[in-house]
Amino acid sequence: MTTATRYQQPGKPTLVFNAVVTKLTQLGLSVWGSRELSVRGRKSGEWRSVPVNVLTFEGERYLVAPRGLTQWVRNIRVSGEGRLRIGRRLEEFRAVELSDEEKPELLRAYLKRWKFEVGVFFDGVGPDSTDAELLAIAPGYPVFRVG
Repeated sequence: MTTATRYQQPGKPTLVFNAVVTKLTQLGLSVWGSRELSVRGRKSGEWRSVPVNVLTFEGERYLVAPRGLTQWVRNIRVSGEGRLRIGRRLEEFRAVELSDEEKPELLRAYLKRWKFEVGVFFDGVGPDSTDAELLAIAPGYPVFRVG
C-alpha cells in the first residue's frame, strides 16, 4: 500500500463526461464497464458517489484511481467497503488495496482498455510502457481488488 499524495483535479471536460456517464449508469447503461461507485464519507458517514471503470483481470475485479488520491480513495481506505451500481442492480463489496509491486500488469490492462478516456492522467505512460515505467508511477495510482 502506498501513501503517495498525487492528485489531479478534474477539469470541466472530465466533470461533464462524468455527469453523462453517471446518468447513463443510473439508467442501467454501462459505458465500457462503468459503474457508479458509492462509498461512505470518512467524516460524515454519508454515501458519496462517483462513476468508475471496473477492470476485470484474470477473474478478479479492480478499481483504479487514475487521478490519484481522490476523495473516494480516501473514503474506501477508511471503510474498506463500498457499493457498485448499474441501473437498479446494487452490489456491496469489500476492498483490498494492492501494493505497488502488484500494480504494473493491472495498470497496463487498465490503460489498454481505457487509455482513450484516462490516458491524460498518466503523463505519457501507456499500455506499451515497460514494467519498470509502470512500477515507477504505481505509488500515484491507488488500485483496489473488489469482491
